[in-house]
Amino acid sequence: MKLREIDFGNSKQILKDFLLYEKIIKDRGSVYSVSAGMVENRDEIKNFLKKIKSNKKYAKATHNSFAVRISKDSIFYETKSDDGETGAGNVILRILKKRNYTNIIVVVTRWFGGIKLDSDRFKHLQDATIFILDEIEKNNF
Repeated sequence: MKLREIDFGNSKQILKDFLLYEKIIKDRGSVYSVSAGMVENRDEIKNFLKKIKSNKKYAKATHNSFAVRISKDSIFYETKSDDGETGAGNVILRILKKRNYTNIIVVVTRWFGGIKLDSDRFKHLQDATIFILDEIEKNNF
């Protein structure tokens, strides 16, 4: 039996359809950007990903890792994608859950700089996700 979490209606939500912060982290040649938006269903997730990848720079990025949390009928639905960056989706999703966000997608984009970052990449994924959530809260997005 799959465990389902119940939404008690006290979760945080983003009010914007699309936010993007570019080049927020640079480390050993790798560059990270982060984007987020409000989504409530599969089509909106697909449209958000299409929008980010419609920019050739993002379409050619090494990784566009993401996580999504949606609440429908008081039940949370979650999905994620590592996009080749093993464990990336889990890092993003863990933070969304910890910060109690719903109806949101967060995409962390990385352009590989030629030097492996090993475990530092997880810190950068975490920092990028926290950065955009802090911006959402600070600016009432």
